[in-house]
Amino acid sequence: MPMFYTKNLPAWERALRVVAGVAIAVVGLVSHQPPLIAGTLLATGIFTGMTGFFGFCPMCAMVGRKLDKR
Repeated sequence: MPMFYTKNLPAWERALRVVAGVAIAVVGLVSHQPPLIAGTLLATGIFTGMTGFFGFCPMCAMVGRKLDKR
């Protein structure tokens, strides 16, 4: 199966995004905010965590960021 994307996040940033994504999603789940705000936090946390898990950020790709292959 061909890969349709190229990783554009270094390992340290991937780990940071996964941790931050989980934290943001938890805040969205346990906060006493209106559903729209809580849902937005949850969706943001999930998206942030997934970019870290897969190592690909669509926004970084849009601006031409590439992973340095050392």
